[in-house]
This record gives sequence, structure tokens and C-alpha cells, in this order.
Amino acid sequence: MISVAIDGPAGAGKSTIAKLAAKRLNFIYVDTGALYRTLGLYGRRSKTDIYNGDELERLLNNSVVELKYIDSEQRVFLNGEDVSDDIRSSEMGAAASEISAIPRVREHLLGLQRDMAKRYNVIMDGRDIGTVVLPNADVKIFLTASPECRAKRRLSDLAAKGEAVDFDEVLQMIIKRDYQDSHRAIAPLKPADDSILIDTTELDLEQSADKIISVIIEKTGLKIK
Repeated sequence: MISVAIDGPAGAGKSTIAKLAAKRLNFIYVDTGALYRTLGLYGRRSKTDIYNGDELERLLNNSVVELKYIDSEQRVFLNGEDVSDDIRSSEMGAAASEISAIPRVREHLLGLQRDMAKRYNVIMDGRDIGTVVLPNADVKIFLTASPECRAKRRLSDLAAKGEAVDFDEVLQMIIKRDYQDSHRAIAPLKPADDSILIDTTELDLEQSADKIISVIIEKTGLKIK
């Protein structure tokens, strides 16, 4: 099995680019951020104090998070409910950042993520895939773009979903998220020592996917049919 780890800051386009690259290569795409967003959603819905050990443990014990592939598209289920669309708001992004900083939560999801890489050729994206989740991945990529570029992309995504936000608000959210993710005590966002840096500031979606695929082919010798 071939495993590809893609890390990078919020709004870098990891999910969109990784999903396209995986489809072209016939790999399984694993959006680990969706797992944390789902637990964040459950925490908000249940009004759980995630910093209270007992309450957090109840949340984890009572949550069943599953990744399913329906018509070649990854869908995320929480206790049997498809929450794929519900977890994509900016609020759930903030919730994911909070809950992902808790060691017990990361431990809870680690097995699920690693099991996927054992069973399939995967492209897995997140913030600590190459450093913690899949330290022996065949290919490690750190995907980034300027904060302003990432804010513009995120603004476009949110506007398409009907969320009323302005550029400065989104930019500040991006900068805050960068700081939180890179300064957390457990598994902070940083490039793995052997990762390849790809900056997509000047690249569109197709060009970014092409770049990632070329790196995967070069590193693994993969033959595309």
C-alpha cells in the first residue's frame, strides 16, 4: 500500500487538492480534519465541556464517527447521521481546532486513521499526518499558501454556502487558526523533516493537483494507467 501524507495550514486547499489527486490516482482520500470537525460538532450539540475529563470521555464513548464512500465521495457519519455538510462551517473549523489540541481526542482517532492507511492506497490530509499519524508515509507534502490567498479561497467557499462574512474577518480567523495549530502542545502544525514544500499561492486547483501527483510518481515510481 502507498501512503501519502499532506499537511498544511487552514485554507491551503488541502482537502480539495488531495481529493482531486486521489481521484485521478484511484487512491482513497482521507480527510482527517473532518473527523475532528465531527467531534467538535458533537461537542457543540451536546454542550460538552471538552476541558472536563469526565465529560470529554463521555463524548468520546458515545460517539461513533465513520468515513464512508458513497458514489466515490467521502461522507462523514456521526452516530449514523450524515453530517458531511454540517461540519463545513467556519464555526466547526474553530471547534475542530479546539478539540484537536486535546491529547485524549487525538489518541482516540489515531487508530482509525492508521487503519485506513494499512488497508488502502491513501492520500491523507491534516496538520500532523507526516509528523505523527503516518510518520513512515511513502510521500510527505507540506501544502501552503499566503494567508491572504487562503482567506480569499475560504471567503469564496463560505459565500457559496450562504455565510455572510467579510475578507478581514476571514483573514483574522486564518491567522488565529495558524497560531493555534502551530503553538499547541500536542502535535503542532509543522513540516515533517522529510516533507516536500508546495506553495499553491500562484497555482490553481488543477495545477496544484498536477504538482502533487508528479511528486507522488517521482517518489514512489507509481505507474498511471
